[in-house]
Amino acid sequence: MRKQIYQKALITGASAGLGEEYARQLAAAGTNLILVARRKERLEKLAAELSEKFRVSVEVFPADLSREEEILRLAEKIKQTADLDLLINNAGFGGKVKFHKDDSGEAERMIKVHILATVLLTRAALPAMIRRGRGAVINVSSVAAFSPFSGTMYSSTKAFLVMFSENLQTELAGTGVKVQALCPGLTHTEFHQVAGMNKEAIPDFLWMKADRVVRISLRTLGRNKVTVVPGAGNRLIAFFMRCPWTFAVMRWLSRSRKIRKMAGM
Repeated sequence: MRKQIYQKALITGASAGLGEEYARQLAAAGTNLILVARRKERLEKLAAELSEKFRVSVEVFPADLSREEEILRLAEKIKQTADLDLLINNAGFGGKVKFHKDDSGEAERMIKVHILATVLLTRAALPAMIRRGRGAVINVSSVAAFSPFSGTMYSSTKAFLVMFSENLQTELAGTGVKVQALCPGLTHTEFHQVAGMNKEAIPDFLWMKADRVVRISLRTLGRNKVTVVPGAGNRLIAFFMRCPWTFAVMRWLSRSRKIRKMAGM
């Protein structure tokens, strides 16, 4: 982790996966925390552990960010937290239903969690950061932002986070506030089981551990790079998916039943 020390961080989706790992690494660095997720019991357990182990202040804020009123309630909390200097928009989920067959509102929930929450929470946090001349926002996207076979809504909402972050950093030039779009690939968390992905079908070398992903994110935060793809393998995959000469091949692979099964489609 780089030497930049943050006074207080708010992390959404903090009860598991990358959100929990961000909480652990930041607490170890002496950062006070506000942990946000739906599962209150898991948040309280994590908060008790971190506050006791690292002697930091850890506040729990249960919220379901698929509900607009909950997003607004959290945005108001952020506006009232004058010393917040790091916002990590990590909450997210993987889709289980094909877009054209979705009659459950999954697409709308994903837009709220991935996009609306990120936009409203970031806008709530920025004024105080700009006034202080320092602060940072991490938007957890995915290498799926560049993928033609990672789900219609998932890839699209994650792609939004990349462009939102890139353009926001341009807008904030000279303010001292830094923005990062973290684009991890396959990471050992419970995310993929919840999304219904067959982890055993994917070779081990394609996976990264959550602690390494978070270390890379925090180490590179504030450097002259907004979009961060951790891991050489993930950067290679992202390159192939974005390069005009190889995109056609990736599009062809996306039609393979085996590839789509591996991707949980």
